[in-house]
Amino acid sequence: MSVHTISSVQPRVAVLYQALDPPLIDGVRRPKRPRGYHESGADSAYVPQEQCRIPVVTPQPDPQPSRILQAVKDDANCLWANTILFSELPMQTSPNIGQYANLLTAVGQPPRLVQAYDDKNLVNSLLRKTGKFNMPFSCVIPATDDIEMVLVKNDLQLPIVCETLEELRQHVASPGSGIILENFLSGKKGTVTVMPPSNEHADYWALPIVVRFNHVDGIAPSNGVVAGTKNSRAFWPEEMDKDSACARVMQDCEEVARLLRVKRDAPDSQFALFEVNMKPNMAAPLRPGREDQASLTSMAASAIGWKPAQILEAIVRSASTLQALRDTELPSLS
Repeated sequence: MSVHTISSVQPRVAVLYQALDPPLIDGVRRPKRPRGYHESGADSAYVPQEQCRIPVVTPQPDPQPSRILQAVKDDANCLWANTILFSELPMQTSPNIGQYANLLTAVGQPPRLVQAYDDKNLVNSLLRKTGKFNMPFSCVIPATDDIEMVLVKNDLQLPIVCETLEELRQHVASPGSGIILENFLSGKKGTVTVMPPSNEHADYWALPIVVRFNHVDGIAPSNGVVAGTKNSRAFWPEEMDKDSACARVMQDCEEVARLLRVKRDAPDSQFALFEVNMKPNMAAPLRPGREDQASLTSMAASAIGWKPAQILEAIVRSASTLQALRDTELPSLS
């Protein structure tokens, strides 16, 4: 993905939060986040303004394109899309906003890519076709009444998605065009944040790995249930120097050039690339009352000596033009 920046202009940020319901895609509607990312959106506005002296345009509660245009008229030149992204968002489709697309930068991934990459099987296929990445075995099956035969045929063992066979039967009987069955990976889980190219870095580059712990039945709880600071910590450089798998997975993530959640399935095995997350949580622990709400990206940045304000400022200053995000096409799988 090519990235274009407007480096000579002082950023003036307008934070967009989720107010629209995501569309129905292949018969499935992704649920709207409670409160529409209000808290992390407020963090993303508070920290640059209070810590970096980056001006922030006061957001409006109306999701209509006219409100985005009003922010532009109020001198916003950077849109921080702190929301679920999809191809029909006004920032992607509105011709009125499009008039300013070469003059605005936007923090976030291209909406059309995000919608496409919500299909985990498409992402898995894209990565597997390269032959470069260590990934868990998975297969896509249609709805079936004979899940046991499917497991035997594909050499899969429980647990997979559900922990009991009855839960799995209920899941495969639910409506949908297909179901992904994937090997459950035990062992350590980590998150790698990949930063985009910028004036300071010519290529994608990875922050240190953040390791996750205190899982519940093998699954990390949502940060809305347990604060990330309670079950996650960054690997320090000297720790990563002792584990060659860390360097390998960071290189893999740089090549994928996305944020990846990763696991490995045995103490001496390579990490397996598990999931692409194109809308990471960006909570920052500087707003009053939010001291324990550091995002995994913020924790990773702390391992290289960055304060929360520095990572948010770096993200703002590496933003692509809105036109570049609008023009990005899905890579060919052929």
